[in-house]
Amino acid sequence: MDRSPYCKHFRSLGCNLNSIACKCVVLVIIALVIRVVLLPTYSSFYGTEQNKLVLVSNLSFSSLSASTNFGIRKDKFLEVPQIVWGLNNQKIAFARACLTARLMNRTLLMPSLSASLFYKEVELLKPISFDKVFKFDKFNSLCDGYVQLGKYSDLKNQTGMFEIQKGSGRRWTPERDLDQLKQHSKDLYDEHETIRIVGKNPFLWHDHWPVKDYARVFECLVLVDEIMREANRVVSRIREIGAEQVSSKSESAENSLLLKSVPYVAVHMRIELDWMIHCKNLERRLNITEICSSKEEIMERVGNIVGLKTPAVVYLAVADSLLQDPSILNGWKKGLVPFEKKKLGFDARYKKFPYLIQSAIDYEVCLRADVFVGNSFSTFSSLIALDRTQKLIKMGVNSSCGVDVRWPTYAYNILGESKGPQKWMTNMSGSSLKAISYGSNQISC
Repeated sequence: MDRSPYCKHFRSLGCNLNSIACKCVVLVIIALVIRVVLLPTYSSFYGTEQNKLVLVSNLSFSSLSASTNFGIRKDKFLEVPQIVWGLNNQKIAFARACLTARLMNRTLLMPSLSASLFYKEVELLKPISFDKVFKFDKFNSLCDGYVQLGKYSDLKNQTGMFEIQKGSGRRWTPERDLDQLKQHSKDLYDEHETIRIVGKNPFLWHDHWPVKDYARVFECLVLVDEIMREANRVVSRIREIGAEQVSSKSESAENSLLLKSVPYVAVHMRIELDWMIHCKNLERRLNITEICSSKEEIMERVGNIVGLKTPAVVYLAVADSLLQDPSILNGWKKGLVPFEKKKLGFDARYKKFPYLIQSAIDYEVCLRADVFVGNSFSTFSSLIALDRTQKLIKMGVNSSCGVDVRWPTYAYNILGESKGPQKWMTNMSGSSLKAISYGSNQISC
């Protein structure tokens, strides 16, 4: 009986097919062949134990973009320092922490936000739970499979924690920072249920993600019902005043229809003393002039918006220090009727809430405005511009240049058409969030 070519090769090498040694060699070769054939089938995702891991498709650090759709492990966690500063600085810091956890394929433990606004007096910061501002379950539902929030009650072993110290200074480059995250995402550290990052506020961490990734996280942030109800009250009052301006003699049924159709303009008016000092210093350092705007310049440019229908109520989102300055309500173009929260009668209601909640109410009121005008070097204005850009893109509008669009946004610090403010849509193809985090006068429509 003929033997196979493989058998002949074994005989030529002096291997007796009936010997135990030769049989072992054959078994090893067969095992290696099976491993080579079957391994790709199993290496494209991590093991899936129900409730611990959502199916993951090839986690790769070479691609950190939102287009990679993979699940997040629910039994491994990342903890970050308390998130501080203004509302929108905190939103950016939170999104950066989420994206860091995503990169490491871990669930982010729900961080503490800061209810008060202090930049240096850290001991005066008042922590507030994330779920007192944003809906926890709604966040996980909207961001399912992209990023995941967990609670400390989810931890099985609260002592199994490994600490990472964030680097700082000029020598701590983005490359070194990313390398640190990669190193601590390897199997070697998977024995630790929780990795804790210690050091500076996440807003100050290096930025490794494009604008679209941040926008994906921001879309999942939904304010709790209490804050939304307060915003609803303010918006309803603004529209009531607008309806009164348009027609004070209409029948009640007509007024009801009018109330829903009357537009309003929201202006994020940055002219408070500490801002003016900051922006003047920034203009000197960057050697540019389109950052600061006086109240007169803001009033003039808002009044010159092409196609703005009047009469219109102008809601002024201003710092509390300006509520005692009546001059911000004077000097507006005929047909523009300015109001701030004090004149609206909401000052006392606002004061019931900490700074962070007040800012969240103002953000929602500005976001819903038919026209929004802000400063492109303000994080508050920039995130509203991003949110409104996302709305337009979902409607199929990718540019507002030379056309009338629903929910137009403008930057009053940059001169635009007919001596009005510059039209503004966020550049969603940006490779980082730098222009939004720190401001830019290179904006597009």
